[in-house]
Amino acid sequence: MSGTQSLNGAGPANGGGRGVLSEEIKEQIRGLYPKYPTKRAITLPALHLVHDTYRQVSVEAIREIAELLDLHPSEVHDTMTFYQFFRDEKAPLGKHRVWVCRSISCMLRGGEELLAGLCDKLHVKPGDTTSDGAVTLEFAECLGACEGAPCMLIDEDCHMNMDQAKATQVLSQLA
Repeated sequence: MSGTQSLNGAGPANGGGRGVLSEEIKEQIRGLYPKYPTKRAITLPALHLVHDTYRQVSVEAIREIAELLDLHPSEVHDTMTFYQFFRDEKAPLGKHRVWVCRSISCMLRGGEELLAGLCDKLHVKPGDTTSDGAVTLEFAECLGACEGAPCMLIDEDCHMNMDQAKATQVLSQLA
């Protein structure tokens, strides 16, 4: 990390001391305090709140979460980077997140071809976001829907028994 993005607090001050997290998000995080045995246990739920709201977790957001949870920013960063689910400000999510399953069941029923076809159609590689910011295409090792292989997860909706035509139709309906 460069000096301006270090997690030790040495980076430049942000706009007049005002953080990136809204008061609403901070209150939602504080609202979790009574539900968990320690503030450290809130790290993952706090990261989800921030990620779901901003489609990324910036270095400044990591600092603010750490402050709310009485942790060092590196502890929050370690948790965030352990899970490949979270994105930072260098690679924010598109409006929609599309996962294509690569489990053995999906692979045997055309999952790899489905992923390759979507990459071609969207002009992205797995892990990338379309140039208009509409879709981030990723692969998952398993989506747990083997009975409907191959499958895709679009945002929170699982679509099973997919082929290129069905996938194209579902993607065309995204708002």
